[in-house]
Amino acid sequence: MVTWRSALPSDDAARVLLDQYFQARAQGFPDGPEAYRRTEPIDAEYRLPVGVFLIAEGENLSGEPADVGCGGIRRVADGPLGARFELKHLWVLPHARRRGVGRALLDELVDRARALGGQELVLDTHRSLDAAAALYAALGFSPIEPYNDNPNATTWLGRAL
Repeated sequence: MVTWRSALPSDDAARVLLDQYFQARAQGFPDGPEAYRRTEPIDAEYRLPVGVFLIAEGENLSGEPADVGCGGIRRVADGPLGARFELKHLWVLPHARRRGVGRALLDELVDRARALGGQELVLDTHRSLDAAAALYAALGFSPIEPYNDNPNATTWLGRAL
């Protein structure tokens, strides 16, 4: 079972997860770790009513309670559907993958974006992230025009809320 707790990206538990996220992204970056650009999340962008950052609470490898993932949404400039939120830093620890944690976390963030008045949820990603692409497609995301200039992104996706 997975539960959620709100945090700010600068909170200690969030920092641990985000550091792991950034390290994994850099190590897996097709152009090499030195080409990956780390962009630190700003707390103010993840405070209500403009955003939220969640930590997924599950179990560690020993079955004890532990933080197993994170992700956030933040308000960005309105898009063609109206109020637009962006999904950022969706991360699930390797031992917790393939257990529905990522999907549940993304579903929760979709619900939170909708509750904050969002009409659309968007994200940027890299074509090398096959598992993430499959999850996004299964949840109704489809290609959209680039809405930012993220140097780490090759693909921009969105879905109506």
